[in-house]
Amino acid sequence: MANVKTNAVRILERADIRFNMLSYDWDGKNAPDGNSVAAMLGQDPGQVFKTLVARGASGEYYVFDIPVSGSLDLKKAAKAVGEKSIAMIHLKELFPLTGYVHGGCSPIGMKKQFSTVIDETCILYDTIFISAGKIGLQIELNPDDLITLISGSTADLVFEENS
Repeated sequence: MANVKTNAVRILERADIRFNMLSYDWDGKNAPDGNSVAAMLGQDPGQVFKTLVARGASGEYYVFDIPVSGSLDLKKAAKAVGEKSIAMIHLKELFPLTGYVHGGCSPIGMKKQFSTVIDETCILYDTIFISAGKIGLQIELNPDDLITLISGSTADLVFEENS
C-alpha cells in the first residue's frame, strides 16, 4: 500500500517535499479513531493530527488540524479565523466538499484549498503525521513544510479541560 498515489502524495511530490508514507491495517468497514491510528503506527498521539472541516458564521469553510488526542475548541477556532462562530460540517457534506471520506481527510489536495489552521503544538515536533487522503495511509512530514505548502497558519485550537 506504500506506493499508493493519492492527491496529497502527488502534490507533495510535485512540490519536492520530503515525506514518508506509513500504512496501518483496518477492517475495511469502520475507520479507526485517531488514537487507534497513533497506536497502530507506534507514535505519540500528540504528533498524529486529524483534519476537521467547519463552516463559519459567514458561510466560509475552514480546515483545522489538531492532535488526535485533543478536541477542537470551537471558540478558539473561530477566533483563529476571525469568525464570530464556527460549527463542524455534517459528515454527509465532507466528501462532496473535500473529495475525502471521514477517516481519510487530508489538509493537502482537497477539491478546493480552504483556509487551514494547524494546532500550534505541531512546532514541537520535527515531523507530524497527517492522513494521506485514504483510510489506512498516513504521511509523515515536517510541519513547516506542510504550513508552507497549504499556506496555513498555527494557533491554539485544542479544548482545555480547565479553561
